[in-house]
Amino acid sequence: MYRETTIETGQGPALQASLGGSDGTSLGIVVFAHGSGSSRHSRRNRHVADVLHLAGLRTLLLDLLTPEEEAVDRHTGEHRFDVGMLGGRVVGAIDWLRETETALIGLFGASTGAAAALLAAASRPDDVSAVVSGAAVPIWPGRRCRWFGRRPCSSSEGGTARCSS
Repeated sequence: MYRETTIETGQGPALQASLGGSDGTSLGIVVFAHGSGSSRHSRRNRHVADVLHLAGLRTLLLDLLTPEEEAVDRHTGEHRFDVGMLGGRVVGAIDWLRETETALIGLFGASTGAAAALLAAASRPDDVSAVVSGAAVPIWPGRRCRWFGRRPCSSSEGGTARCSS
């Protein structure tokens, strides 16, 4: 049900990913940007992806860190909170999808992955149709959230996110 792939994002090292769901007509594709301590192989991520497959969606589960970065991060924590780097990698995955995909793209993020998904969506507003945060919606003081007025954004732990411009 999953096809393992390597994504050359142009935003750092190649990323490992699992592409799931039917290759036929689908309603869209959901890119998973998980938080630290998780992976594309986690049971929780796979379960959510499987439910989305039943609903007619495809999924792209990403590992935002390389195995080497993950090993360093376990001891130093230097990569897990680098939201700019993580967001850039999600942007790279969106760009990679757009090379062959015309389907709607949604982003599903958890923890720091939610922040990365929001940054990526703001960077690619014409490519991302929706963002779902699997944790509280991250807010950055001083950053404008105008983008959310044009696209749905929800938090599974707090209802619909609303940002004022």
